Amino acid sequence: MAEHAPHDETASPDVPSPLARGTGRAGGPTRGPASIRAAEVHPAEGTGRAASMVIEAVSPELDGGRSAVKRIAGEPLRVEADIFKEGHDLLAAVVWWRQVAPSADAGPWRAVPMRPLGNDRWTAEVTLGPPGRVVFTVEAWPDPYRSWVSELERKVAVGRDVRSELLEGAALLRACAARADAARASHDAQLLDETAAALAGPPVDAIARATETRVVDAAARHPDRTLGRRDPLERPVLVERERARCGAWYELFPRSAAHAERHGTFEDTAALLPEIERLGFDVVYLPPIHPIGRTARKGRNNAPRAGPSDVGSPWAVGAREGGHTAVHPELGTVEDFRRFVGRAAEHGLEVALDLAFQCSPDHPWIHEHPEWFQHRPDGTIKTAENPPKRYDDIVNFDFLGPGRTTLWPALLDVVLFWVGQGVRIFRVDNPHTKPLPFWEWLLAEAREHDPGLVFLSEAFTRPKLMRALAKAGFSQSYTYFTWRNHRRALTEYLEELRRPEWADALRPSLWPSTPDILPEVLQRGGPPAFRIRVALAATLGASYGIYSGYEFCDAGVLQGEESRDSEKYQLVDWRVRRSGDIRDWIARLNAVRHAEPALQRDDGLEFLACDDAQVLFYGKRTEDGSSQVLVAVSLDPYRSHTAELRLPLRRYGLAGREVVEVEEQLGGERQLWRGETASVTLTPERPAAVWTVRAPARTEQAFDYFD
Repeated sequence: MAEHAPHDETASPDVPSPLARGTGRAGGPTRGPASIRAAEVHPAEGTGRAASMVIEAVSPELDGGRSAVKRIAGEPLRVEADIFKEGHDLLAAVVWWRQVAPSADAGPWRAVPMRPLGNDRWTAEVTLGPPGRVVFTVEAWPDPYRSWVSELERKVAVGRDVRSELLEGAALLRACAARADAARASHDAQLLDETAAALAGPPVDAIARATETRVVDAAARHPDRTLGRRDPLERPVLVERERARCGAWYELFPRSAAHAERHGTFEDTAALLPEIERLGFDVVYLPPIHPIGRTARKGRNNAPRAGPSDVGSPWAVGAREGGHTAVHPELGTVEDFRRFVGRAAEHGLEVALDLAFQCSPDHPWIHEHPEWFQHRPDGTIKTAENPPKRYDDIVNFDFLGPGRTTLWPALLDVVLFWVGQGVRIFRVDNPHTKPLPFWEWLLAEAREHDPGLVFLSEAFTRPKLMRALAKAGFSQSYTYFTWRNHRRALTEYLEELRRPEWADALRPSLWPSTPDILPEVLQRGGPPAFRIRVALAATLGASYGIYSGYEFCDAGVLQGEESRDSEKYQLVDWRVRRSGDIRDWIARLNAVRHAEPALQRDDGLEFLACDDAQVLFYGKRTEDGSSQVLVAVSLDPYRSHTAELRLPLRRYGLAGREVVEVEEQLGGERQLWRGETASVTLTPERPAAVWTVRAPARTEQAFDYFD
């Protein structure tokens, strides 16, 4: 495995491997942690003394350590635990961790020393390596020699006779020396043996020698771990690459890339890449690109019957031309798609592909593998239904049926096929309609081949099921942001997602609309509403996305939230179908996102006080304060609002500053803020303001600043 850990993290021959409770012997063989049931844990043996260490409240963890928390490669994993025992012994503790997946990169156990925070709380930071899966546990033990030195110094300070104590210290040092010798740490063993002998000399000299830092540290390196405890639970961590945490997505239908003059191709789609790059997006997401079934094909506006020229829904996957590893012939070939992926990379874009694990009635698998599908008693195949809706153009797999032993590997092969074409990001259609055990298996197996894969869950479903999918291994998830429009609703929902039980499992992806969903605020609010919602998505979320046509404020509705003339069922020319043009607004938002690391994370979000209920005021900052952003967004697409903002001066390192210089990024204006409040006016044409905040450097002299 590639070495990514700092030098002091790497286990060496002088650092014993962690012991399971009650299994170690001083100087004897050691082994790494293993899963142990509570009933199997017994007091340690080997010195004749029982262990009494307590380790509890270990974090981070999900579901008592059954589910993996999510982190990003190369960043620290902060581990904390309550560690204590009776009495006044000084303690030592380490975090043990190792990479376990992919199996080719599985590595040895490594130790990171923990430090006390106070009130028996301890912490350490593990620097995570490359994407994969990591486990960690905590071990702690008393440090008898350091405790003895502390007690000795207190006794000497009050004039006590410590000759008996020096004999105790010598015995402790000889025991440490024996363990050092068994660990082949000859230098430490010699130092400890020599010091033990010196303690029989004159007390003044013995005390000075016994308390030398080098002696105390050498003894600490060879403790009697049978007096300690190791938490038997190995808590998992899913480590992913940066794109799993942040990115701006742009969804488009390749078949519309020729502006509805004809069916588009991958070459036509590649011609759109420079504009998508100019807008500042990171990911270009394509709905299914496979052949589309003809049986029960949907017509325009979701009509139950298609006309001769209707192209159908891309989610009805499969026809005589092929299935999930084939390309719609009018788009091009697999080789054409591979070239498109390469062209996208030249523009700094990754390609995300839709995984729609369902079939049309014409999919080759229907006849080749009837055991993969459910059939009615009359022999007909079951099509998809969500009463009163019925989708005769779609057939679902029987994921838990007798054919699952061959179905699951076939679907994994689909993922790996597209990975072979250069795709490393997948948007997964309706994962909440497939069993969780399937996703746990498939995502783990796919990451065994490429641990850098990113999976976005399109699960507009019940909160607990959304969270369960995230815990099954999805990198990101769609959210209810699409329907959260008022200040209280937005604040409460985003704060809920920031709680550890959510944040450690689910990374939110904020989408103002989708090809299926046109919320009421966009139907009624015109271009200002489109500006508002994309400003919120781009600055509240580290990951967000828009569907093509959003930049042109398309707001035609058929019924409810269903778009009129939806691109799901027909070719669209976005050059003529527009109610506005907010491309420059989107480009500026994405430029600010790229410039400010604080906007590329979710963990620094904080909602702030504002005197206008129609204005949402919030900040984002990195932990070290190197990137600090304040954002105000009007939630009213119809009227202008002037609001007074309460500035978080202390939290942003600005307390005591008479004047704070800020730059508003969407308009480019520099401003000087004085005092604890600032005023902002937001209009329907410019409904958001984004300020970068820098703490002024202190100088030898004070200056007066003038507007």
